Amino acid sequence: MTTMQSIKSSVACLLLAATAHAQATVSRHSAGKAVARSEAPASSNILRELDSSIEKVVDKVSPAVVQIVVAGYGPAEDHGHTDTATIVRQRAIGAGVIVDPNGYIITNAHVVEGAQRIRVILPSLPADSALDVQPIHAGQILEAKVLGLHRQSDLALLKVEATNLPSVHFRDEVRVRQGEVVLAIGSPEGLRNSVTMGVVSSVARQPDPDNPMVYIQTDAALNPGNSGGPLVDVDGNVVGINTLIFSKGGGSEGLGFAIPAEIVNFDYQHLRKYGHVQRVAIGAKAQSITPTLAAGLGLSKSWGAVISNINPDGPAAAAGLRTEDIIVAIDDRPIIALPEFVAALYLHPVEQELKIDVLRGTTPMSFKLPVTVYHETMDELSEVPDLQKNLIPEWNVFVTDLDEKLKALLPGDRSNAGILVVAQASGTNAVETGLQQGDVVCAIGHTSLQSVSQLKQMLATLKSGDPVVLQVERDGKLQYLAFEME
Repeated sequence: MTTMQSIKSSVACLLLAATAHAQATVSRHSAGKAVARSEAPASSNILRELDSSIEKVVDKVSPAVVQIVVAGYGPAEDHGHTDTATIVRQRAIGAGVIVDPNGYIITNAHVVEGAQRIRVILPSLPADSALDVQPIHAGQILEAKVLGLHRQSDLALLKVEATNLPSVHFRDEVRVRQGEVVLAIGSPEGLRNSVTMGVVSSVARQPDPDNPMVYIQTDAALNPGNSGGPLVDVDGNVVGINTLIFSKGGGSEGLGFAIPAEIVNFDYQHLRKYGHVQRVAIGAKAQSITPTLAAGLGLSKSWGAVISNINPDGPAAAAGLRTEDIIVAIDDRPIIALPEFVAALYLHPVEQELKIDVLRGTTPMSFKLPVTVYHETMDELSEVPDLQKNLIPEWNVFVTDLDEKLKALLPGDRSNAGILVVAQASGTNAVETGLQQGDVVCAIGHTSLQSVSQLKQMLATLKSGDPVVLQVERDGKLQYLAFEME
């Protein structure tokens, strides 16, 4: 019997035992105390069988779950929400899961970004562990390096110099089911190798309407430090990577979210091969159909996803797609709602044409269109190296010299030189400059800026109360920012 069959059998037996117990209670006065006493051993055995099944899953997975300790700079966080535009000095603790015995580890991007040093702590297993062989590296602390990260999915790939490590497998060929029993393993509040259990609350949740990412929602208890750890099924396969919680108090409230294994595996393959994730774009955006939207536009369906915007220069426009087209399928994959549309685009290979089926009015139509590679913009800016060297403490910003690679990320850029604002830093003892992430500082007063070192030299000559005027390019337009030094 498989572990899954064992747990399902145990749960069914528990229900039968509960029913029998209720019947025994009703007839207790007529049947006597001996009946109630005879039920106890059977119920106890069923609980032990359930306990043993869960223990086997934990023994299978926990040796591959590591604790990650990071020192350096990273984005500010507020109850699980990451602000990539604000960089703070931090010491972070998270979790990761070994996905290849040769030292490849998946974790969250927000756990490791801005790190100056990353250490991976392999789990130490108890002497009575059900594993036949103890991992040869158990308990070791290994230095790790980042092979690549992707901020939109919040995933990163680490590498440690070790072999023969215990590893786990992704479950991306079988769809996750609502109500399915899952286990979460990680380091909540720094407590290594902690296990919680719950169910899948939703298989495709989009908690932030402005963020296209789709998550598995679970009520398995997640807390700070669970980030990057696996969410696994009753067979010990990874169904997701835990990434965020919704909480008013900062602790678990039963609203945890994990990146689906299908997306994790897609990003893992790309990060390992290219060091970055290649995603596709078709020059069109979609939004969820509501009954009010359907009634107002006269749509033939009151649910699903509808194309709301078409880039006139993009592949979708060239293929003949229009706004108000209702999306039926992508690559023959049914689109029931907006999350399915997002996932289908995310997982489409960059080298293949995309097939999209729509309803135009009540007429079904099918299109094939080439795709373009989607490029991140602002989120890529804070990937520049040596953030500590590029901190301007007087202004609480991180900056870098503007080069051709960075210029390509800026919309409508017209500057030939300048200093790029990579991110804002946290702090209160600085001037309110008005600078934002993505700004290009072209000049101070009448002096053009060419490098970060030039900026630092100029700041050294300024004193408290001196007026400063910056010429800044923002979204392709020039403007002035004026303030006084403190």
